[in-house]
Parts: sequence; structure tokens; C-alpha cells
Amino acid sequence: MGLASYYRASAAAAPTHPLLSGTREAAVCIVGAGFAGLNTALGLAERGQRDVVLLEADTVAHGASGRNGGFVFGGFSRGEDALLAELGPVAARRLYQGTQDAVDLIRTRIARHQIDCQATDAGVLWANWFRDPAPLRARQALLAEHFGTSWDWVSREQLAEQVTTRRYSEALFERNALHFNPLDYAHGLARVAGGLGVALHEGSPAIALDRAGQGWRVRTPQGEVLAKQVVLACGGYLAGLRREVDAGVLPIATYVMVTEPLGARLDEVIRTRAAIYDTRFAFDYYRPLPDSRILWGGRISVLDRSPEAVKRLLLRDLLKVYPQLEGIGIDFAWSGLMSYARHQMPQVGRVDEGLWLAQAFGGHGVAPTTFAGEVLAAAIAEDDPRWREFGRYGLVSALKPAGFLGAQLSYWWYQARDAWKDRREGRAA
Repeated sequence: MGLASYYRASAAAAPTHPLLSGTREAAVCIVGAGFAGLNTALGLAERGQRDVVLLEADTVAHGASGRNGGFVFGGFSRGEDALLAELGPVAARRLYQGTQDAVDLIRTRIARHQIDCQATDAGVLWANWFRDPAPLRARQALLAEHFGTSWDWVSREQLAEQVTTRRYSEALFERNALHFNPLDYAHGLARVAGGLGVALHEGSPAIALDRAGQGWRVRTPQGEVLAKQVVLACGGYLAGLRREVDAGVLPIATYVMVTEPLGARLDEVIRTRAAIYDTRFAFDYYRPLPDSRILWGGRISVLDRSPEAVKRLLLRDLLKVYPQLEGIGIDFAWSGLMSYARHQMPQVGRVDEGLWLAQAFGGHGVAPTTFAGEVLAAAIAEDDPRWREFGRYGLVSALKPAGFLGAQLSYWWYQARDAWKDRREGRAA
């Protein structure tokens, strides 16, 4: 079983980017070459602001951006019902629509720039783990009424034609969704941004951030950038540059594994090419890969477990849904850190004069990071005020270290609630 992720093992050879050395000036310095940083850099370049330096402590998409499940769909970790209650119908719909537009932008960039990332435009199924269809009906109606989004009803019989499991009942199908290899996509974004003049430096961790006249100085071990504006986009891999920024998120681990190639056995259990996740709080998410493997992810924890431990946990979860796959091999298993905020929404906006932030995408980040990149690029290049729409969800303390215990206890509580509901329905958890 590989220690590296499937994405790294299967990725096309990616160009390397030099260390930052010496002093250079720039209009904008972005810290973090994950999706938030890459999308901001590309958004700036597309708006004509090409004097941009992008610093990455490791390699492009080393963190959650290059390790996630590869789902591309709208919305945030915060549920649509909560957004509606907290923001009202107009503001909630604008934020949600931003993520839907981001899905379209991702499609456009893949096609326009010929990014080879195994993009599979087959939608996403939200499968009901329980017998009660009411939560699906309620969400379907809410999305249609308040968010202008239509998710198709999939009956038990229709779902059984797509997945061979007794675990699910009905499902909702989100058409405006796709899945892909996120690491290859990130490498594609880096290539496009570099072609437009963005200077990307790998192996160049930002170790200090200080005021320098009307702008900022970002120091690395071998150099420094003097920039008018700085964007912090480090996600769960905190840079330690601003106390209140790091204090605003919890780095939380999630787990992914990839099976051996299944050949014809794949179509015996999963006939759809849609990605799938279920209705529990502690849900499974998975998708068929072009080489007949299954990528399977799930669970969240404060523990960044070993590949062997990840394999044991996730294989057990897979066999609950598809027991007929008993005995299959697992070729890759890994974990990675996401950044969560207490309010379950991204923290996007201005921290200080000329200092911007994009973090806390909470495991639901491919489209929201694209949206955030567009919002920040427009703010910096065009003085667009749309970033203020995230103002309700700002930097609030994650209450570390107690927050880690609280997050784990909360997750266990929701797991227990799901298991209790299973038992109440007379089904094995």
C-alpha cells in the first residue's frame, strides 16, 4: 500500500518552481499554493494584475487541495437552511450562487486551458442512508424555492440500477457537479497562472509578515517579498504569521483510500459514473475512477492517522455498503488537514489594510475556493466590494486547544446519533 496518495502516484510530471531568493517587489504576494491561493493568483492575472508572487512552503497543492475527494459541486459546509436563517433569502442566495458559478468556471478553465485532470462531468448523488425520505424532500424543496437550484429525485428502484447495495433508499441527483483529480487540476492552474506572469516559488515557507511602509514584507528562509497587498491562503497548514488568523481555524484530518483496479467488478457494484455521498453527518463519499478503482473517503478526526490505520477504518466503511467487495486490495491510503471555523463557513475578506484572507473551507472547498479566489481578485484588482458578503462569517476564535476536543466530541455525538437512528430503523450500523 502506497504511503503517497493515489493522486501523487498517478500525476503527470509537474514542473518544479524555484525557491525564492533575494528581495523582490510585487503588487500582490499570496501565501499558499492550494486552491485558494492558485485561484486568487489566476483571477488577478486574468484581470490584468500580473505582478503577483505566490509562495508555497512545500509543493503546489501539497495540503488539502491535492488530497481531497475530487468532488466539484455548489454550496458550503454550512447548510443552506442555516444560511437562509442567518443571512435572509437575498444574501444567502447570492453566496450560494457564487459557488454554482464557480463550478461553471472550473468547467470553463478545464476546457479552455486543456487541463488533463480526469474530469468526469456526471453529477453527484446524495444517497439516503436512512429510510425516512423527508430530509431529502425538504432539502429539494428548499433549494428549489430559495436558491433556484433543481436536484432530481431518484427513486429506490432507480438508485438500485446505479449502485448494487441495500444500504441506501432514495437519493437526490445534483446535475451541476463533476469530479476530477484535484492535484492534476491544481497543477493545471499553476501552469496557466505562470503563463500569465505569476511568479510561483515552491519550498519557500513564509516565516514572517511585517509592515513595510504602505505595504508588507513577507520573509522566507532565503528571501523576502515587498508587496502592496498580501493574501493568506494557508488552510489547515498554518503559517504562524498572524495570531488571529491561525486562532480562527481548527486543522482537522480527514481520510481517503483508493482500491486496486477492479476491472469488470466495478460495474457489478457501481454502474453510475456520478460521485456519491450519503445523508449522515459522518458520511462516506466516494467515486469511480477512470482506471476502474474506487476512491473512498470519510470520517473527520483531530488525529492525522497512518496509512495503515486509514485503510482499516475506511475499508470497514466500504464493506458496510458493498459487502460483495470483501477481499479487494487497497493500493493507497492517506490523510490530510482541512481548516474548519466554528461557524462552518469560509473566512474570506480583509484582515488589515492590504492584508487579505481565504481559509476555513471545511472539507467542501473546490468550488468555494474558486469563488473566494474570484472575490479576492476582484477586490484587489477592481476594488469590488463583494467580499463584504462574507462579513457575517469572520475571524472567530476556534477556542484551541479546547476546540479540538469539542470538535471530536461533536463528531462522535453525531456518529452516535446516526447509529441510534440505524438501530431505531432495525438496520445494522
